[in-house]
Amino acid sequence: MEKTILYNNHISLNAQMIEFAGFIMPVKYTSIEEEHNNVRFNAGIFDISHMGLLKIEGRDSIRFVNHALSNLIHKISYKMTYAFLLNENGYPLDDLMVYYVSEELIYIVCNASNKRRDFATLLELKKGFDVDISNLFDDYGGLAIQGKNACNYIKDIVNVDISALKFMNFMVVEDLIISRSGYTGEDGFEIYDLNENIINYFVKAIKLGIPPIGLGARDTLRFEANLPLYGHEISEEISPVEAGLTYGYNLEKFEFIGKHGLYQKSLHKTRHIVGIELLEKAVPRAQYKVFDLDDKEIGFVTTGYLLPGRKPLALALVDINYRKIGTPVKVLIRDKYYNAVVRDKKFMTKEYVK
Repeated sequence: MEKTILYNNHISLNAQMIEFAGFIMPVKYTSIEEEHNNVRFNAGIFDISHMGLLKIEGRDSIRFVNHALSNLIHKISYKMTYAFLLNENGYPLDDLMVYYVSEELIYIVCNASNKRRDFATLLELKKGFDVDISNLFDDYGGLAIQGKNACNYIKDIVNVDISALKFMNFMVVEDLIISRSGYTGEDGFEIYDLNENIINYFVKAIKLGIPPIGLGARDTLRFEANLPLYGHEISEEISPVEAGLTYGYNLEKFEFIGKHGLYQKSLHKTRHIVGIELLEKAVPRAQYKVFDLDDKEIGFVTTGYLLPGRKPLALALVDINYRKIGTPVKVLIRDKYYNAVVRDKKFMTKEYVK
């Protein structure tokens, strides 16, 4: 099992550690509810050093990423784009964030569980393109500072003026990459830098009073903001079409890997991810089965929580005939049916700075 460069820092902060994507990571430091609210009402700092940073260089870099990835990567310097690396059938091998610097230099951030496969896949796909692809997995770490007050802290942490940085944009200062996007629905920044610098940033942030946040609250925050997690809302068995993630692909592109499969799925939709609200007190966990009122199985929960101060909510992949808001359904929880209703997926209003 791997450790991030901040492992000793987490231990010194009495974090509860768990296995995640082959790493031992903090799931919480105090409680998930407290950490969730810290981000919602102030700010928090996350260790994202387990994520994978790839560097693509060469004359054909922009042409290559538009061939390999599902979304249209525009030639707009320091612009971020959300995209999928698909297989030929249109199912995602991963969802990625693409950082466009120039036609000859592009960075890609991968999920921890998929980063080595992503790297191998892109190396295979680069045949015929004048590009070099390198992984920065061992040399670079990452942090995310998220929350309503994140902007008040970031300059003191990295000593860089980020006042002009807007949502889905980034800047590069020597080895430092700073972006403004977020995985919580709040304003937020991501920092990627050499390992020793990431340790220094983290220590400085803790001294500034920014509370550390574990994987538990990361998941409740992204769920409340209706942001997908690979392996839950998207996977090699759940397509971006079914997940409703139209902002992650562009079928008008001339070609990209998996385009035909994705196009066919857009023509023949049979399942869709919806929001569900339980009408009774229970927690709808991932993989719990969903039924109609005649006890016909119609799908399953992809993520579900009893969020702080909220009713039990879930995202669920269901038969498309049951996607209409207001449709009554039932969730099977420990051999008992609980009444629920299909609702919109807007569990909160996102607070990005655009």
